[in-house]
Amino acid sequence: MRLIAFAAALIAVLPAGLAAQAAFTVEPVTLTEWKSVYGRIEARDRVPARARLGGTLVRLGVTEGDRVSSGQDVARIKDDKLEFRLSALDARAEALTSQLENASSELARGEKLLERGVTTAQRLDALRTDVNVLRNELDGVQADRHVIEQQVTEGTVLAPLDGLVLDVPVTKGAVVMPGEVVATIGGGGFFLRLAVPERHAGSLVEGETIEIEEKGKTRDGTLARIYPQIENGRVIADVEVPGLSDSFVNKRVLVRLPVDERAALVVPEAALITRAGLDYLRISGGEDGTLLRTVLPGQRHVIDGRPMVEIVTGLNPGETVVIGNE
Repeated sequence: MRLIAFAAALIAVLPAGLAAQAAFTVEPVTLTEWKSVYGRIEARDRVPARARLGGTLVRLGVTEGDRVSSGQDVARIKDDKLEFRLSALDARAEALTSQLENASSELARGEKLLERGVTTAQRLDALRTDVNVLRNELDGVQADRHVIEQQVTEGTVLAPLDGLVLDVPVTKGAVVMPGEVVATIGGGGFFLRLAVPERHAGSLVEGETIEIEEKGKTRDGTLARIYPQIENGRVIADVEVPGLSDSFVNKRVLVRLPVDERAALVVPEAALITRAGLDYLRISGGEDGTLLRTVLPGQRHVIDGRPMVEIVTGLNPGETVVIGNE
């Protein structure tokens, strides 16, 4: 990701008196320009656990920060009217059962009377119809009861996925409506969401490695997704970070993005000499073989694991810098 072209040639034959010194030829290198922004730790999926039934929240089993599994019972909603409707249906079912038993007895007697020729077939058909109507009404009442029982079951609020409870906007005893959010669950993993100024949009590439500073340490992440829509002059991007802590969702973390490249002259940090508040480099040349030159150092970098310092002014490409023997 970071293209660094660094040329360092060790001098094979040094001038007299420089046998204990190390020297190299300075050439321009390409450095990555970083942009520091803040990212927020967010859950990949934020799914609300909604109430399927309107009523009173009689039990709330979770709070913010709890971990839940998919299908876990997180709350219970009760509607007293459903209990009354069940009682009414039970009473109606008992009445229909009694009527059905009586109609069945009348039908049995009618069949015996028809065998003796006392009654008519028309009367028997009417009795048979009464029995079928009552039986169908009883089946309808049982079906209505199953519907009410299902509604009572839907009073249990279930977690939609495995994850962390992010928000619980209701309390026990509250009245909730169907579809109202009881808890918000975050799951599917956690990532960093960035809002980058749109002037840097063209320099962002999916799959690039970025640097993340957390608890005083620097770690690497991968730019996983760049959203095409710009909001409020900023580009939204997601960064995947292995082992990212989910202790605090929406926590802000400092992130450094590669946004540009530039050419610069760098020297080993050990070559920099500081005297009386000024910085010097020992340059090969002059009558005695070396000379001190005042330079203006810039940012520090680590190139191939070696600490280097950028020289803003005072150094030219192709010059040889000598390290050691101040």
